[in-house]
Amino acid sequence: MPNRKPIFFSFYKLCFIFFTNVALGTTKSTIEPCSNSDSCNALLGYTLYTDLKVAEVASLFQVDPISILTANAIDISYPDVENHILPSQLFLKIPILCSCVDGIRKSVSTHYKTRPQDTLSSIADSIYAGLVSADQIREANSIADPSVLDVGENLVVPLPCTCFNGTDNGLPAIYLSYVVKPVDTLAGIAASYSTTITDLMNVNAMGSASITAGDILAVPLSACASDFPKYASDHGLIVPNGSYAITASHCVQCSCGPGSSNLYCMPASLAVSCSSMQCKSSNLMLGNVTVQQSSAGCNVTSCAYGGYVNGTIITWLSSSLQPRCPGKSL
Repeated sequence: MPNRKPIFFSFYKLCFIFFTNVALGTTKSTIEPCSNSDSCNALLGYTLYTDLKVAEVASLFQVDPISILTANAIDISYPDVENHILPSQLFLKIPILCSCVDGIRKSVSTHYKTRPQDTLSSIADSIYAGLVSADQIREANSIADPSVLDVGENLVVPLPCTCFNGTDNGLPAIYLSYVVKPVDTLAGIAASYSTTITDLMNVNAMGSASITAGDILAVPLSACASDFPKYASDHGLIVPNGSYAITASHCVQCSCGPGSSNLYCMPASLAVSCSSMQCKSSNLMLGNVTVQQSSAGCNVTSCAYGGYVNGTIITWLSSSLQPRCPGKSL
């Protein structure tokens, strides 16, 4: 698999950097080496340790509450949705920015303010659901004595992520960092995320299909990738199948249907004060599609989204000739 050289480290090989919790002596995590300063969108598989509001989960990871809702295909149009209470043990996908730090991929944008009764182990194992270890937090914050935590300390919480060029087997993909549960099997995880055991083993450079509770796997999720210009603020937008994203200052919604590879963008339900979404030299608005049957086939014209640049929503007319119009039988 070109351009993909992950390392599936065991505790014994990587004890000086990761996972020094003795109870997780055989825990493994997939690490992607990197050498440049680029970043990508990635996902964390997170299980709630208690009932939490959407806004509280967002605060734990310092992400936009709306991005959590869209990543999990939750309708954002409900009143006061950010204060909706999510039940304990609910599994969520948390969108994060995956950077290159000290030669490996990880996210370092999450900070946690300590509370009474907190320990590094409770923060790692409970609050962040095993996505990080106590020793990783200790090392990231140069804590000499982990038994002494002052209330109100602002701790960096390094979190696992991978990019792998935003592809899997040459197709667009976004990677989910998944913490293996005691009941999990590699076959079950593959089935849950519409992939194969072989693909998971290749992605994670595994010598066998054996996994242990607490392992962190990189799971590729098929996605729709954007081709917005580099100067667009949402350049690199990638949306997993079956979910959607809100971009352009909450003005545009881009969705990726199940099994699709093409983004479909339209005005978001949150849109209040937005720049024009009308395509030039046309009466079509963003997301509008017209079809016209001709002797040569079906002329399809759509108003497509081209990125968010300096506060302006870029739109463009897309025209194509298809053999038949949508909905027309042979």
